[in-house]
Amino acid sequence: MAFIFSQNLILENERAKLSLLGLSHLERLIPAATADKKLTRYSPFSIATPDDLKHFIQNSLIDRRNQVRYAFAIYDKQFQEFAGSTSFGTISNKDQRLEIGWTWLGPKFQKTGLNINCKYLLLQYVFEELKFERVEFRTDERNTKSREAIEKIGGTLEGILRSHTLMLDGFRRSSVYYSILKEEWPEVKKGLEVRLAKGKMVEV
Repeated sequence: MAFIFSQNLILENERAKLSLLGLSHLERLIPAATADKKLTRYSPFSIATPDDLKHFIQNSLIDRRNQVRYAFAIYDKQFQEFAGSTSFGTISNKDQRLEIGWTWLGPKFQKTGLNINCKYLLLQYVFEELKFERVEFRTDERNTKSREAIEKIGGTLEGILRSHTLMLDGFRRSSVYYSILKEEWPEVKKGLEVRLAKGKMVEV
């Protein structure tokens, strides 16, 4: 099944609701985005100010039109607030693979279990609805917290691309790549469901 960029995709469970990110979310995402100026310090984009956040959303809409990325707004049903954003990117219907990334959550929503619910919904859609073969994750080599968390949800380390991405401060980061394959999903799913049931948090 091919990923359709023109759709208004909604993924949700009892904790999280993911819907197509748009400028209508701007005002409701400002509190989460601007609460910590270092929120995206390991990412090649900024959301530190309302203007930065608007630019981030506008870029996501351009990427959708160009059929390279599909961004979601994350709504936390527990807090009844918009909490952040995540995306499907580098989508290849031909190769049946995509990347999950561009993820950020406001400080109050971190370590609450919201992120693992989002990852579960995204992975379930990719492997069970799209029937894709592969999901990729990448993170800054320096971001040890993210690396450990990706490994905890079942990501397999594939390698490090040196001097890979130019950051806003001029630093050239090395990017660590992980993947989960379709045949690995049943075991990964079991692990995520155990963590969800026990209320354990896995931050990516």
